[in-house]
Amino acid sequence: MDAPLHERIAADLRRRIVSGELPVGAAVPSESQLCEQWGASRGPVRQALAALRAEGLVGGGRGKPPVVRSQAMSQPFETFLSFSRWARGVGRTPGQRTLEIARRPASPEAADALGLDEGEPVVQLLRLRLLDGLPTMIERTTFVWPVGRLLFDHDCDSGSVFAFLSGQGVDLSVARHVIDAITADDTDAALLQISPGAPLLRERRRTLSSAGEPVEYSDDRYRPDLVSFTIENSQQAHPALLRSSNAQEPAHPRSDDPHPPAPAG
Repeated sequence: MDAPLHERIAADLRRRIVSGELPVGAAVPSESQLCEQWGASRGPVRQALAALRAEGLVGGGRGKPPVVRSQAMSQPFETFLSFSRWARGVGRTPGQRTLEIARRPASPEAADALGLDEGEPVVQLLRLRLLDGLPTMIERTTFVWPVGRLLFDHDCDSGSVFAFLSGQGVDLSVARHVIDAITADDTDAALLQISPGAPLLRERRRTLSSAGEPVEYSDDRYRPDLVSFTIENSQQAHPALLRSSNAQEPAHPRSDDPHPPAPAG
């Protein structure tokens, strides 16, 4: 079934902005032009433009024509678990390149995150994530052994790892996140085609079963010129937990793959 008209309009404008067809500073087609192009009333067009404003791609308002403000695509916080689902939802083609998958002894950091003894066997996955073929994010993911071993019989370049694991009956119910900034190391720089020391957005995730058992720990690093994050709050929503920069555990659930509503499967 086709997506609602306002979503299709927003996806097309998003594609044109990110591709550079509508560069930063360029005027966005007017409401009347978009209505004519899509055979739409003003309602869906205004919904589409409002979505792009909320994502920071488009600015303007109060009678002023909308203009392009940014080309960095926004990833809503609730969709972190599935990079693939998020990318398709905004009209982009996701891709992945598995660089390494191996059984290793748990590092101190992974052992702490997964509730294991240091040195217990885990499965580590290193993947480069792509948007329309462009290197966008690096995943460094560690799975507990009973879950990670399932990946040795799976083509991790075929799509979402979380979708595969869910299909195998793995309980991926809750994820908690910490977002911070980090500079690119030599590996990050080579894979993401940027300079060493360039700034990256880092999202560290700990995924749990519905019983609270740790399943996965990941360190995902995004190019900030290509992806940004949005977090929406309301007074009616459950209050978010704010933690200092030395907090040891992230504090926000995520869902899909379980990533919606998971960038990572």
